[in-house]
Amino acid sequence: MSDYDLVIKGGTVVNASHTVKADVGVKDGRIVMLGESLSGGDRVIDASGRFVLPGGVDSHCHIEQPSSTGGKNAETFESGTRSAACGGTTSLICFSTQEKGEGIKHMVADYHKLAERGACIDYSFHMILNDPNDQVVNHDLPELIAAGHRSIKIFMTYSKNRVNDAEILRVLEVARRHGALVCVHAENHDAIMYMTDKLLAAGLDGTKYHSWCKPPVVEREAVQRVIALSEIMDQPIQIFHVTCKEAADEIRRAQQRGVKVFAETCAQYFVLTADHLDQDSKEGAKYLCSPAPRDPANQAALWDHVRSGTLDIITSDHAPYNMFSPDGKFWAGDNAPFSQIANGTPGLETRMPLVFSEGVVKGRISMEDFVALTSTNAAKLFGLHPKKGSISIGADADITIWDAERKVTISQDMLHHDTDYTPYEGMTVTGWAQTTISRGTVLWNDGEVTCEPGRGEFLARAPYDYIKPRGVFPTPFNPVEGKNLEDTGWTQSAEYAESDPI
Repeated sequence: MSDYDLVIKGGTVVNASHTVKADVGVKDGRIVMLGESLSGGDRVIDASGRFVLPGGVDSHCHIEQPSSTGGKNAETFESGTRSAACGGTTSLICFSTQEKGEGIKHMVADYHKLAERGACIDYSFHMILNDPNDQVVNHDLPELIAAGHRSIKIFMTYSKNRVNDAEILRVLEVARRHGALVCVHAENHDAIMYMTDKLLAAGLDGTKYHSWCKPPVVEREAVQRVIALSEIMDQPIQIFHVTCKEAADEIRRAQQRGVKVFAETCAQYFVLTADHLDQDSKEGAKYLCSPAPRDPANQAALWDHVRSGTLDIITSDHAPYNMFSPDGKFWAGDNAPFSQIANGTPGLETRMPLVFSEGVVKGRISMEDFVALTSTNAAKLFGLHPKKGSISIGADADITIWDAERKVTISQDMLHHDTDYTPYEGMTVTGWAQTTISRGTVLWNDGEVTCEPGRGEFLARAPYDYIKPRGVFPTPFNPVEGKNLEDTGWTQSAEYAESDPI
């Protein structure tokens, strides 16, 4: 019997913390050895001249998910996970949904069935919550969190999904009680709807005006507000898809005073701008997503915040709708105004190449930063590390062999998703996954796809310290437990003591 099922030889291993020249030995789906001149593998892959990275972890993608804004999601778990693997990603966190007035357990169960049938890489779920009713808060959520679903997604906009401030506080409370992270789509809904109505009344209904109805200020205001609510409850949160300096600055200020607020941005916000929307609607719709793409100045600011650690994860926010399908982008008709065009762009397969090309190749970030931003940090934040996001002994053998020299002109024809377009058509990037390995099984190797639908496993997440509350409240009252802390040694923390009185 061989010592290893697989040996990866001659590559340069890159983790978020360090880089080392080493061979990697894999047995029974796990990494069991890092060393020099390993031998005895049933299969040997020559990684000479290549980087050996932890497989990508994409913690924000929509797959086979009912839409709240019209249209039908173009991706299945089979096509979505195949596409992810071909771009170097080996773990996904996507979304189960809730219908208002209902519980959520049956929706999570139905979503599990879809993933079990189709996924070829490992996966977990964020639970979208739009109605924190008594059944959900007192029964469904505690049970589901205990079963390993340790993240909740809430929206501050979209008519069918949004929750108000009182409901946000209720979600934050149940998350704090049971050990879950709350992830937030932060935009001011009423401001967006006001601007939308005014724009349409003025006859400004093209895709260009999508960015006008939701300028940076609506993102900044919602970010500031949900951070304040999280401070009241002492509950860690993550802000999804930060697009602009104003919002990132708010997050940085909160982080600097010790608040446990985490934040991601997405690959598209480094390469798409509002100018892409300023086209005929049939073309502009390819780039219509929310929050809206910004401008080069905001792109530069996002890189600054990535380097400073404000934004420590880069996801795809893969939200696929077909352009040439009656239930796709133009579900409301060919002449639909921007407000009725399905929001979202595809990007599972292109996420890591875009970040590498724009980040590492252009000197904005290091190789170690690239690994942290596309894999390790998400694995840590969502309770998957060190099983995922690390080339280390005992970790799952989720490995991407990265060709840093390969130049690729992105086109729809060469991608493996089921969406009928890519917003990056004709864009040339440097760097692509040569080989993608999931728990020791090769899924993608130099253009050959060997994904097996249904081989992916659900990643149940146990309690973990990374998202523990700080134990800091703005007053001597703990609203979660209903306790007066004055007689327990409570003192006002510096962040509140130094605040200007109102």
